[in-house]
Formats: sequence, C-alpha cells, structure tokens
Amino acid sequence: MDSFDVINPADATVLQAVPMNGTAETDAAIERAQQAFLSWRQVAPGDRARLLRRFAAVVDDHLEELAQLEVRNAGHTIGNARWEAGNVRDVLDYYAAAPERLTGRQIPVAGGLDVTFHEPLGVVGIIVPWNFPMPIAGWGFAPALAAGNTVVLKPAELTPLTALRLGELALAAGLPEHVFTVLPGRGDVVGQRFVTHPAVRKVCFTGSTRVGKSIMAGAADQVKRVTLELGGKNANIVFADADLEKAAASAPGGVFDNAGQDCCARSRLLVQDSVYDKFLALLEPAVTSFRVQDPGLETAEMGPLISAAHRDRVASYTTEADVAFTGAAPGGDGWWFPPTVLLAKSTSDRHWREEVFGPVLSVLPFRDEAEAIALANDTEYGLSGSLWTRDLGRALRVSRGVDAGNLSVNSHSSVRYWTPFGGMKQSGIGRELGPDAVLGFTDVKNVFISTES
Repeated sequence: MDSFDVINPADATVLQAVPMNGTAETDAAIERAQQAFLSWRQVAPGDRARLLRRFAAVVDDHLEELAQLEVRNAGHTIGNARWEAGNVRDVLDYYAAAPERLTGRQIPVAGGLDVTFHEPLGVVGIIVPWNFPMPIAGWGFAPALAAGNTVVLKPAELTPLTALRLGELALAAGLPEHVFTVLPGRGDVVGQRFVTHPAVRKVCFTGSTRVGKSIMAGAADQVKRVTLELGGKNANIVFADADLEKAAASAPGGVFDNAGQDCCARSRLLVQDSVYDKFLALLEPAVTSFRVQDPGLETAEMGPLISAAHRDRVASYTTEADVAFTGAAPGGDGWWFPPTVLLAKSTSDRHWREEVFGPVLSVLPFRDEAEAIALANDTEYGLSGSLWTRDLGRALRVSRGVDAGNLSVNSHSSVRYWTPFGGMKQSGIGRELGPDAVLGFTDVKNVFISTES
C-alpha cells in the first residue's frame, strides 16, 4: 500500500505518512459497511440517538486535541480550529434529535390507510475537501448516520488527520464497527470507487466544480444520489447608505478567513461609485492590519496556504493585476501569502472571474441596484454573498435578485448548522445542514393498507 506524507503548511515539515488505500481495500470497506447497514438500520431510534449524543460528548472531550491537530495539518488558526471541532460536536448533537423525529405521514385515501416511511439509503460515500476537513465531514456523516445509513468517508490526501481521529472517537463512543469508516486514499481511486460501486447509494462531495461534474456524470450510470457543494465566486455588495466603517472593517474577514481557501469567501467586492474612494480608504488599514501569523498563536487571524503548488497558483492571479494594497505575511519556511486587494479593470479580468481560493480580493464600482445585481450574477457560480445597506426594502430586493444559495445582510455569515446550506447554478446541487438535511439520506416509501372486507 502506498503512503502520503502529510505536511505542516506553516513550516513545511512532515507530520506523518498516511497509508493510501487502493481499490481492493475500498471495496472491502464498502462491503463491510453494507453488512453493518443491515443491523444499524434496525437500531431503535432512541438508541441511535443516544449513540450520536455519546459521539458528540466524546468529541467534546477531545476538542483541544482535534483543534491542535488541525492547526498542524491544515494551517488553520487555533481560534478557527476550535470553532471547527466544536461544530462537529454541535452538528452531532443537532442530528441526534433526528432519529426519533423522522416521521412519515398518514394520507387520507379511499378504501384503506396510506402511510409513508423515510427509509435509509444504505452505504453513503462522503468525499471531504482539504479546506475545512472537520466541519464538512460532520455535515455529511451526522445526518447520514442519524437516518440509519452507514458511512465510508474519504478525507483529502492533504488533510486526513482529524478525520482519522474522528473515526477512532466514533468507536470509542460505542458506534458499531464499520458503521462509520474513514478511508484515506486518492480521489481518483477511493472517491471514484464510491461513484462506481453499486453498494454506495449516495455520494456527498465538496470540492471543485470540475470534479463535481465528473461525479454527477458517473453517478448517473446507477441513478445514484448526489449532494454536491462546489465552487464559489461570491459578491460583497456595499451600498452608499451602508455603515461604511463597519463594512470596511469586516470585509477582510469575509475574504481572508482561512487564507481565502473558502468556497464562501466574498472575493468580489462591489462598492457603489459615489462612496468608492472613501470605502477603499477605509478598507486599506483593515487589510494591512490583518494579522497573518503562526496559526498556533491566539492572535492569528490568518495562517498559511495549504501547499507550495497552491501558493504558486494563487500568486499567478496577482502578477499582472493592478494591486491596490497588500498586507504582510511571514517569510521563511511555510506557504505564506499576504492579503492582497486588486482593482478590477473590467469583468473580464481573470482574478474577477475565476475562483482564486486564496487571500485575494477584487474590487469594482457599480452605479445602482440593477447594476449591482447584474454584476453579482455575472458568474457561473451561486453559493454565497453579502450585501450592506440600511434600507430594509433594498436588502430584500437585492437578496431576492442575487442568484446565491446563502446570503447575509450586514454580515458575512454563511453557515449555521440549523439552517440550510448549498449553492445555485454551478456551485452545487442539494442542501446540507438544517432540519431537512436528514431527509436527503432517505427514500420515501408509500404503503397502502386496504381496509375493505
């Protein structure tokens, strides 16, 4: 079996070698999960709920361990990593309530009784990206397990360590063996086998639109369910009537959080032309003071990029662009890149159109509401975004007009585990989180019972 060296992006040191599973190991894991499904689906709803609550409690007992592991593996700031570990706990707690509330319906019919049931699908394959390894894993496995499915999870090659630890914690919490399996490996081996293996009845994928399209096409051969959360090129729209100081102070966090390695990053900044110069003057000190530091420091607001290759890709967007100003970043070993603000000359600029997935913000002025909406929608993506205004009517009009699955007014929040999350257009299909996510891991079965003698 091959192995992969997992590297700390802050100092380029090797953390450990992780075995990469091949097709034979993947098939064996899927078949064990299929066998475990036969008994897991029969676990009483209350007992399944107790096991998920116990899993959440064990995660809670290991929050700091998981957070420190993510700092080393993914370069996340310690503050972010603690939130991410806590999110896994909270999502498990939230969906622990689902088994006992997964109710069907009684539908009035003539000649009998008609009832529906939400039946689990079987084995669910979850493919997790490297940018948010812990929370995105939990968004998939928690509702899938709650609905009575078994899960085989493939972490990203670059960031497998917290997923592997979560797999160990699940067993420590008492989940039966093979109900939740973490299987490191290459995407074109393990992930592709999720798509082609007939026992895997649903694939959840978070990652690039290109790979998501390939998974969706492959899943069609077996009419296999998919949930896809893909790329984003999100707009942050600032109107002249907004609280400009607050909007400028928060803009760096909206795009530079996790070093911009976030599908929800507000990487296109649209500012109404009448306040454009004033806003840039407010934005510059907010960017230059953004703290890019060793991610283990409590004061760090941004850490390194995930790899040398990714740093080179991000840098390629800035070489010929009009740079307004930049922040600072550490030198030496590690894959550091400074927060950077670029002035877009037109909507055809490469940095304006493509998902950079790094700490790069592109800025463009607009005239009025209609142009702001048109510019925001001038992209193949539709995942997230923000708008800043004091006018409630405008907030509602623009929110309804922008084609994105998750919008915030006067804030940059995208994810709350009790509300739906997902994209429009080429940002994906399906919804994660919220009260209805568990239904996406079930089939509705209709049963008619004749009462005629």
